[in-house]
Amino acid sequence: MKDFNYYAPTEVVFGEQSEEQVAALVKKYGGTKVLVHYGGQSAKRSGLLDKICGLLKEGGIEYITLGGVVPNPRLSLAQEGIGLCRKEGVDFILAVGGGSVIDSSKCIAYGVCFEGDVWDIYLGKAEPKTMLPVASVLTIPAAGSEMSEASVITNEIGDVKLGYSNDMSRPKFAIMNPRRTFTLPPYQTAAGVTDMMMHTMERYFTKDDDMDLTTDLAEAVLRRMKTAVFDVLKDPEDYRQRAQIMWGGSVAHNGLTGCGISDDWATHQLEHELSGMFDVTHGAGLAAIWPSWARYVMHENLSRFVRFAVNVMDVPNDFTDPEGTAEKGIQAMERFYHAIGMPINIKELIGKDISDDEIKEMTRKCSRDYTATCGCLKVLKAEDMEKIYKMARG
Repeated sequence: MKDFNYYAPTEVVFGEQSEEQVAALVKKYGGTKVLVHYGGQSAKRSGLLDKICGLLKEGGIEYITLGGVVPNPRLSLAQEGIGLCRKEGVDFILAVGGGSVIDSSKCIAYGVCFEGDVWDIYLGKAEPKTMLPVASVLTIPAAGSEMSEASVITNEIGDVKLGYSNDMSRPKFAIMNPRRTFTLPPYQTAAGVTDMMMHTMERYFTKDDDMDLTTDLAEAVLRRMKTAVFDVLKDPEDYRQRAQIMWGGSVAHNGLTGCGISDDWATHQLEHELSGMFDVTHGAGLAAIWPSWARYVMHENLSRFVRFAVNVMDVPNDFTDPEGTAEKGIQAMERFYHAIGMPINIKELIGKDISDDEIKEMTRKCSRDYTATCGCLKVLKAEDMEKIYKMARG
């Protein structure tokens, strides 16, 4: 069991009328002039953007807006936001949207207070000393960025997707109204659940087997998300199950399911190169990579994969064949992915065969020009990354 610090300072305001508190919350955390950052047209069409801006105005809070965030949020828009915030004297950033909008907001918040190129922070060349406060009105549960210390940004120059984590980027508050998720398309709902489950699975698959309560919590989150996603795909306006998913996304990535254990994150890092190269939906990319990663590493802690098969995927435990039980657990996960419309290999993900040259390029980027490893359950070198990509090609 590892010693650990658990830090989750975000104030969560959850419920059907939660956005009504936005102005009071901004004031509570020191905001006087706000950048309202959002994505495409859905925030406008739904009326949520106008409502949030109206509430800020009623509360006497100045604001400006910047839209245009896309999945796999782009560095160029964040740089535009940095310049805008400096010009307008913004002191608080409010993300209205999902993980991509929140991640872009975090990048802007770093950049406004940083004298150099904000991309250097994501490259690991610089460490920020301070940042603007960030908060969110969540509309797409998936990334967990509304409570986490992480953000991921894509640099269009070279199609490089990198993440950076710092506790000071944990949002000050997160407003969560499950009704705002009723109109999410089925594919986006399924990809979001896949992402949040993977946030827990990246922590679950570890060599640390002695923090039982953390493992119990992780399994409960995974089982609940499995049940809830089928219910909302059947009835998109099932408030009860939409609420499970919305809260599940936060719990899956606020650190709770990783207390006292080592986490892995190899699947995420491998997937980042898929997103960078093909601009695919992140959750779907994770589904395409995970089965091959699991088969490649499962003997590093076979009992963990057996436990996952039995306790999460409801596979009968064949005590005479632990490897067979573990494999059946992976197969059950593949069936689950297909049942909710997710791919299980790269060909299904991108709709075509991936070339050896493309695999080599993803391997080069994932290994930082063959200088870096990833993963913890099994530390993956460049040759391991390439083998997993080839296993996952389909």
